[in-house]
Amino acid sequence: MRGPIRRRLLVATVVVALVAVVVTAIAALTLVRSVDDSAARAQLVAQVERLVAASPTARNAAIDGLSQLDDPGVVVARVGRSGAITGSASFVVLPRIATKLRAGDDVSTTVRRGGQTYAVEGRPTKQGGGIVAAQDIATARTLTPTVLARVLLALAIGFVVALIVAVIASRALSRPLVRLAGAARRLASGERNVPLDPSPIDEVADVESALGSLDRALAHSEGRQREFLLSISHELRTPLTAIRGYAEALRDGVVPPEQLPEVGRTLEAESTRLTAFTDDLLALARLEAEDFPVQPVDVELGAVLREAAAAWLARAASGHVEIDVDAVGPVTARTDPARARQVVDGLLENALRVSPAGSRIVLRAGRTDGGAAVLEVADGGPGLTPDDAEHAFERGRLRDRYRDVRPVGTGLGLSIAARLVERLGGTISAHSTPGGAVFRIVLPAS
Repeated sequence: MRGPIRRRLLVATVVVALVAVVVTAIAALTLVRSVDDSAARAQLVAQVERLVAASPTARNAAIDGLSQLDDPGVVVARVGRSGAITGSASFVVLPRIATKLRAGDDVSTTVRRGGQTYAVEGRPTKQGGGIVAAQDIATARTLTPTVLARVLLALAIGFVVALIVAVIASRALSRPLVRLAGAARRLASGERNVPLDPSPIDEVADVESALGSLDRALAHSEGRQREFLLSISHELRTPLTAIRGYAEALRDGVVPPEQLPEVGRTLEAESTRLTAFTDDLLALARLEAEDFPVQPVDVELGAVLREAAAAWLARAASGHVEIDVDAVGPVTARTDPARARQVVDGLLENALRVSPAGSRIVLRAGRTDGGAAVLEVADGGPGLTPDDAEHAFERGRLRDRYRDVRPVGTGLGLSIAARLVERLGGTISAHSTPGGAVFRIVLPAS
């Protein structure tokens, strides 16, 4: 059934109340009829036993209609020793009833005659044969109409009360859900810190709590995104300002010919920085797409580390930093070699940025106790606090914390490395050591 929950609750409650009323009415009717039938049979038994205990003359007078019975609705009959049946109840005395009475057995049964049902009670006499009393069950049920009418009236009143309660309850139960739906729509429209009134209903309170958590998470995430965009905008503005300034100077002809090579190198360096920023942003966007390609094969990680060290050797030498590779024996992993190299390059770039002159960067390959392949990049920088290590791979977290303290990048490198490792089926973690920081990558074994 489609429609608002208020209507569904109301209909469900009404249906339950209606079923309860019908079932109760049927049970009450059955109970009242049972009580009436029991009372009628008890009355018949009393009549029969009274006639059996009476003298033959009084008994015969009652059976022949010469004297009045206690209940005018009761008919009686006599079964003789020879099997002869006389009296007003003879039409209900079946042969089986007469046979049992002549054998000295009590009779308690029901007989249907002429479209009517009779309660029949019989008792044997000392002289042989027996006495039978019968009464139409329909006329004996004197209590049923009165009691049933009162029961039905009570059930009708209860049904009306249940209907009123259902209307009130459906409104009370649907009101917090309507408020939740309104709050969700406000969140979807971009509003944040939407107030939520606590509900006394546990399930609704759980949904409110979840919606409040979602509200806070969205506000936090959007705040981080704004900070990230502001920081990226700031980083992009610096090279763009330099490029624009030199372009204007070249246009106005104020750059002497002997400075043209230097200006060209500056423009090239700033454009390279812009390219690096845009490449990082594109890489991060691709990592968040579902179709990011990964082609795992068996890769010897020591070779990956040696290739990366050779590629970054010139830059390390310019900063008077050493790069050592510690890979004893072949360490093979099932991974994408190009992506693994991309991760190592990102971590090396980060290590070179924070490592001072005269320090050393160590690239290691090994295995865990469980046999998984391990890559480590250890730098000679200032290290990480426990909180830094926990949040090192969150986009721009360390950059925001240390941009006024020491050289930092855009904050994208570590985030990209973490996403790449995740796509490769591995894990990455950051640790602090007495001589700097260690970034540890665990990849599936070959």
